[in-house]
Amino acid sequence: MSALHDLAATIAAREGADPDSSWTAKLLAKGPEKCAEKFGEEAVEAIIEAVKGDRARLTAEAADVIFHLLVMLAARGVTLADVEQELERRAGISGLAEKAARPS
Repeated sequence: MSALHDLAATIAAREGADPDSSWTAKLLAKGPEKCAEKFGEEAVEAIIEAVKGDRARLTAEAADVIFHLLVMLAARGVTLADVEQELERRAGISGLAEKAARPS
């Protein structure tokens, strides 16, 4: 398994755990809206580091973004496998064509 799959499995294992025992469980217990808010905060921090050009800091922030994205998805019952399936569906399709085919 990859680090990403391992992380998704760890997040899934924390669902329903005691919020005092795990940061992930604490986030999930606060609900999808709080998980989305935290994801947004982390995304902004990654953007700031991308603009600054600090590779190490951007790498660390990107890891935070991915973690919080997976937590946010879990809060809404969306799995990494669901996202992978969507990416596979899009493989080989021009990004412009895929975007144009989306319902408005």
